[in-house]
Amino acid sequence: MSKNDGGTAFPMQDPQAIHAYAIAKAGAPTEENVHTQEKDYLAARAEAVSGMALLDYFAAKALVGLLSWPGDDGCGSYHSNSDPAHTASMAYEYGKAMLAARVKP
Repeated sequence: MSKNDGGTAFPMQDPQAIHAYAIAKAGAPTEENVHTQEKDYLAARAEAVSGMALLDYFAAKALVGLLSWPGDDGCGSYHSNSDPAHTASMAYEYGKAMLAARVKP
C-alpha cells in the first residue's frame, strides 16, 4: 500500500465465503466475457481478503462520537456538525491519531 492506512480490518477468512463473494461479484462466465470475468473474480477475491482499512474503521468510530455531540454550543468547541465534509475530515484526523498511538512505545 502506498499510504499508511494501518493495514486491514475484518478480512474474510473462510475460503468458501471468499469464493462465494467473488463469484457473486464477478458474475457468471460466458464465452464473451470469460477473460474479463476471470479478472473480476480475482479482483473480488483480493477485495474480500483485504477487508477494510484500519484507518477507515477508526475514522468511522470517531465519526460516531463527533456526530453524537453537536459541537456548536458557543463554548469554543472544536467542530461543527453543520459541515459534513469538515466533520468527515476530522474523523480521519482522529483515525490517523489512533494509528499513530498504536506504534508509540
